[in-house]
Amino acid sequence: MYFVNSVKDLQDLNPFIIIGCGGGGEKFSNFEGVNAVGFIDDNKEKQGKKFCNKIIYSSLEDLIQDTEARSVAIMLPIGAEGSALKYAVQAIDKGLNVVTSFRSLSLYSNPSLIKLAQEQNVIIKEISPRLDVIENIFGNAPPRCTETLPKLSYKPDKPVIFVGGTSQECGKRTTTRMLGKTAQEAGMNPAIISTDEMGLEDPVDLNFRAGSLSVMDVASAVMGTIKYTVAQKDPDIIFVEGQSSLTERGNPHPRGLSAAIMVGAQPDFTIVCHRPNHPYRHPLGIENEVRAIEAVEPTRVVGISLNLRNVENKDVLGDYEDKYKLPTVDIKNGGASRLLEVINDHIRKL
Repeated sequence: MYFVNSVKDLQDLNPFIIIGCGGGGEKFSNFEGVNAVGFIDDNKEKQGKKFCNKIIYSSLEDLIQDTEARSVAIMLPIGAEGSALKYAVQAIDKGLNVVTSFRSLSLYSNPSLIKLAQEQNVIIKEISPRLDVIENIFGNAPPRCTETLPKLSYKPDKPVIFVGGTSQECGKRTTTRMLGKTAQEAGMNPAIISTDEMGLEDPVDLNFRAGSLSVMDVASAVMGTIKYTVAQKDPDIIFVEGQSSLTERGNPHPRGLSAAIMVGAQPDFTIVCHRPNHPYRHPLGIENEVRAIEAVEPTRVVGISLNLRNVENKDVLGDYEDKYKLPTVDIKNGGASRLLEVINDHIRKL
C-alpha cells in the first residue's frame, strides 16, 4: 500500500519538488512522465546554482509558494535521515504528498510518518529496496535494507599497503600481521587493520568482520577505520588485510567483498599472497589476481607472499620470482623484512 510499484504511481502525484541534488534526485527527475518543478539541497555551495535546468533552493516553504507542486520527493543519502525526516514533516504539514526512498527515510522505521500522512489526508509512499523479490526467489530475505553506513570519501596522506591474495586461507592475515610487526621492529609506527573476526593476534590496531556488512557499506567502513586510526595513532604506514580474492572460482561469493575492501583502502601498493596446491580452494593464480587488482584500483602489486604449507620443495621462491618478475618471500621465514624493504623503496619513489 505504501510502496511505489510503478512509474505511474509517481506520475499520479505530479508535479514534484525534489529534495537532494545528487544521483538520487537526478534519477528521480528522469523518470518518464515525472514533472520536477524545483529542487532543494542543504549544501550551501549548491544553492542558487542550476540542477536539471532548475535553480536549487534552500527553503521548502519558499519553493512551495513559488511553484504548483503537489508532492515532495526526498532523495537524500544514507546518513541524512534527520534532514529527510524534517522535510517529510514540513511537506505533510503543508498538505503535500511525500515520496521517499529506503535510503532517505524508510517507512519501515518511521511508522509515525504514515499516521501523520493519514491525519493530514495526504499520500506517502516509499521507493523500496524490493526485498520482496528476493524473498519470492529464495524464500528468505532480510526484513529491511542492510545498507546503513553513510558514504565517505577519505584518502590518508600516509602510504596504504593492501594485502590481497589469490584465494581464501592463503596467508593474508599472517602477512599483514608480520609486515606490521616487522615495521614496528624497524622503528616505524604502523597501523594494522584486520578485516576479519579472526584478526585477534598482535599486532593489530583494529579488527572488524567486513563480511558482516552490506557490500555497499564495506568501502565506507574501511575508509572510516583508516580515518579513525590515523586520528588516533598518526602512523607512518597503514597495512590493510584483504579478504578472499578477486578471481577465485571455487567460492565466488566473497569476490565482491574483496573488491570493496580494496576500494575502501585505496592502496598505494599491494602485496599478493598465494598458497600453491591449496587443498580446498580453487585459485586462478597469481597472474590473474595481479591483473584484476591493478584493473580495479590504481595500485601497483610490488611483491608476493608465498604460503608454503602444501609445498614439499620449499626452495621454490626463486622460481616464482623469475616467473612473475616480483620479489617473492616466505613470510614466516624472514620474508617480511624483504617485503618491507621493497615497500619502502617504492614509497620513497612516490
